[in-house]
Amino acid sequence: MGQRPNELTPYASPQHYLGAEMRSRRNECGLSLAKLQARIRYDYSYMARAERGDQAASAALVEAYDQALKAGGALIQLHREIQNGADVDHLSRGHVAKAGPHVANSQAALVEGLDTQALSDAEGIAVPCRTSDGRIIFVSVPRRVFLGGIGAAAAGIAGAPLAQAAPPIPRTPLPDRNPIEHLQAIRRTLIDSDNLFGPRQLIPKVQEQINLITALREGKRGADRRNLLQVQTQFAELCGWFHQDAGDHRAAQYWTDRALQWSHMAGDPDLTVFILARKSQLAGDMRDPVEAVDVAEAAEDSAQPRTRLAAVAATYAAHGHALRGDEAECKRAYDHARDLLHAAEPDPGSNWGVWLDDAYIDAQRARSLSALGKFDTAAAGFRTAIAALPSGYHRDHGVYLAREAVAHVGNRDAEQAATIGMQALTIGVETGSARILTELAQLDNNLRRWRTVPAVREFHDSLNASVLHEA
Repeated sequence: MGQRPNELTPYASPQHYLGAEMRSRRNECGLSLAKLQARIRYDYSYMARAERGDQAASAALVEAYDQALKAGGALIQLHREIQNGADVDHLSRGHVAKAGPHVANSQAALVEGLDTQALSDAEGIAVPCRTSDGRIIFVSVPRRVFLGGIGAAAAGIAGAPLAQAAPPIPRTPLPDRNPIEHLQAIRRTLIDSDNLFGPRQLIPKVQEQINLITALREGKRGADRRNLLQVQTQFAELCGWFHQDAGDHRAAQYWTDRALQWSHMAGDPDLTVFILARKSQLAGDMRDPVEAVDVAEAAEDSAQPRTRLAAVAATYAAHGHALRGDEAECKRAYDHARDLLHAAEPDPGSNWGVWLDDAYIDAQRARSLSALGKFDTAAAGFRTAIAALPSGYHRDHGVYLAREAVAHVGNRDAEQAATIGMQALTIGVETGSARILTELAQLDNNLRRWRTVPAVREFHDSLNASVLHEA
């Protein structure tokens, strides 16, 4: 007997409402999730999470559903309204959700929370795969399979330096060293490795440290326990960042939410503010403008006056305004972020937001300008930010290059876009960064009309040769 589908809660949020409508349309067509997956070639677990409302459905996924289920543009229109900020009440008036079995139609229905169990070896690692229609999707492969075979093959295709990306890390603290100092040294090693080689091989290692700290907390009291909670929070936030860069937004949300919870337990208000700002950044990557702005504003309101953390939060809020298409508010928010940065007082005791400078704000502003269609200014902004990027930020260099390339093609400079795209691709296959490869997939699609240009064809062929392909 098949497993009963989870009950949906369409009135919990616009994201849940869209997911319920997607499942309802699928059920009306008499298609199981597996049968629809075979038609549209998206990752099965991603489709299931989108239908449950656990993960925001991308515009491309909604379009694939709409076409496969012959929805006549209804799902696309619903997604567009949600992106423009429509709430559930508006959606329920404007759309008739044909709720099938297992759909809770009452607004009083309880929202199922995130799975509180830690991600296991059965959870997936996203591997880039080129579909038959030219998209790049990230196929979920079980972690134990990835580390044992398929992942190694995929990395071989990409040419990623797996051995270098996995520095040996002791599993237990050294007996003659303060465990907090030892754990912080491990965290710095992981951060340095991520900057150079990307997150793929580091995710299991950071989770090992989280499990180790959980064991160390047992029996501790007072300051010792709070200090361990604080460093565990930092590792959880780092784990969320690794998953975010690897393209697994569900896992990124899980670990960032755990970090937020532990930061309150640790009693570290600055750390709480930083994680709220990171949640805004993640929402921006997921193209959720409402969440990006609201969480960033909460972070700024909670930040201590004249600190860099307030400037970090304002920077991510600005991109949320860009995703909403509000150019004036976006500009105001970036100016505000820069004012906060310059007014911040030095704080030698804080490590949060020390990387924020004018060049970082310039890079984020360029991304927002590209989202607003200001491609010429965006390309120049990325070029300035790349020139100011400190050495060692190898992966971020690739992200900026990929976004600059997308801005150039938006400005109809196809040859320059392809040339810079090739530079970004080299870094993308070295680090396995989903942020880079997603931008390059968009670039490749936008360059389609110029495919006869030699540089464009070279980029297209190189991208195809650097990822797996669906069977």
